Amino acid sequence: MTTARPRVAIAGMSIESSTFSPHRSGWEAFTLRRGADLVAHYPFLADGAPLRDAAAWTGVLHARSLPGGAVPASVYESVRDEIVATLRAQQAEQGPYDGVLLDVHGAMTVVGRDDAEADLAAAVRATVGPGALISTTMDLHGNVPRELAEVSDLITCYRTAPHEDVWETRERGAANLLSRLREGGAPKKAWLQVPLLLPGERTSTRLEPASSIYADVAQVAELPGVVDAALWVGYAWADEPSCRAAVVVTGDDEEVIVREAERLARRYWDARDDFAFVAPAAPYAECVATALASTARPFFLSDSGDNPTAGGAGDVTWTLARLLAEPAFAAVSDDGGPPGGESPGDGAPNGRRTAIYAALPDAAATREAAKAWAEHGAGAVVDVEAGARVDDGPNGPVRLHGVVEHVSEGDPDAGIVAVVRVGGLRVILTERRKPYHLESDFTVLGLDPRGTDVVVVKIGYLEPDLYDMAADWMLMLTPGGVDQNLLRLGHHRLAAPVHPFHGFEKEPALRADLL
Repeated sequence: MTTARPRVAIAGMSIESSTFSPHRSGWEAFTLRRGADLVAHYPFLADGAPLRDAAAWTGVLHARSLPGGAVPASVYESVRDEIVATLRAQQAEQGPYDGVLLDVHGAMTVVGRDDAEADLAAAVRATVGPGALISTTMDLHGNVPRELAEVSDLITCYRTAPHEDVWETRERGAANLLSRLREGGAPKKAWLQVPLLLPGERTSTRLEPASSIYADVAQVAELPGVVDAALWVGYAWADEPSCRAAVVVTGDDEEVIVREAERLARRYWDARDDFAFVAPAAPYAECVATALASTARPFFLSDSGDNPTAGGAGDVTWTLARLLAEPAFAAVSDDGGPPGGESPGDGAPNGRRTAIYAALPDAAATREAAKAWAEHGAGAVVDVEAGARVDDGPNGPVRLHGVVEHVSEGDPDAGIVAVVRVGGLRVILTERRKPYHLESDFTVLGLDPRGTDVVVVKIGYLEPDLYDMAADWMLMLTPGGVDQNLLRLGHHRLAAPVHPFHGFEKEPALRADLL
């Protein structure tokens, strides 16, 4: 028990990594924060916030990346080793830490290694010793192997998908840590894994049964004798033995936390066949036909198989190639040339329908479009091949022969951005991978998504801003590194049995271990 103001370190590494994507998430993918910059990153630690002065917070190192492919071992080990070395040096100078807020995702894959977060947590534990409390805060699409649960004194995850409680969850993890440092010390943990692995697009808390199950998780956390409760869906696009759902209930009443952990696990398992896609889901042709036949505008379509926020490479061209061939969006000219006679401002020339495709990362093609813009100004014609530089499995590069309508530089995520119009289709090219989640992501490029017939985004479920903007939407079941059809991806390392990959001869026991 700590009576003086406790010393708490903040550290971690956060990414979800598809093992079915050829992309590799190297140093260029990560944003590194240290020291005061790391502490200031957390809104609940801002000056005047209740938790700010409740502890002496020290930023060690946090590395965060957009979801992508597996992390090279050298990158992970460098981050881990810096965290360990910094903790060791700070403790040698100022004395031992009372606690650590360990901020991870839970779905990081490191090349040649399983359960990277468990390895990171174990390294932190070995450095701060058994007397410090570690509070691990995670995404609900992470995995929780036993080793990670054992090393963490407190552990929790989001309760909403889409994740509208990101900062609330981290704040809860920090508040729980401070509370247990003041009184109570390390609680007990009831942990179990559920042999079920589903994509997030089938387990959204916008719909039943997930909405009521996660409401139940929150209610369990409020029971006497319970500190927190968490239910992880797991990460469906990695092929590691620990990939599956998990439940952890922490608290001091052993009977209650074991009972409630097993009840939540059973409830989740029993609902396994009730989970449905968060929106009407269909193959490409059906989705596009429905969107074009609908009067709802804008009609959003999710190009889900290459969603960069789930770990897709982002440059799969399978869907874009088909959009470029759609008669409704086709260029006016039939000779293979640019849309002659059209001004860049024409929305749907000659009665064509309009569409936006967001987005396709290709540094060379984007720079070529920017060069044409710089030399010829608005309306410059460009003829480039783009995409499929990283993931060319489903389709090769596509040809974009059209008009450059916009170029901007300095986007913190995308770098250079160019908008190329081919007929009624506007393709956003980016120098680096970037998800398009906000209306402002479009309007800053001079695009009007609300006035566009069809908006295609590389995403799974729509993030709140797009969801509110969409008059209607569908989930396209497209190929890529985060294919929604899990059975065609080729998992072979899961610890069998796991639904829906394997059959079950009998019902799983779903018994919690008390850690």
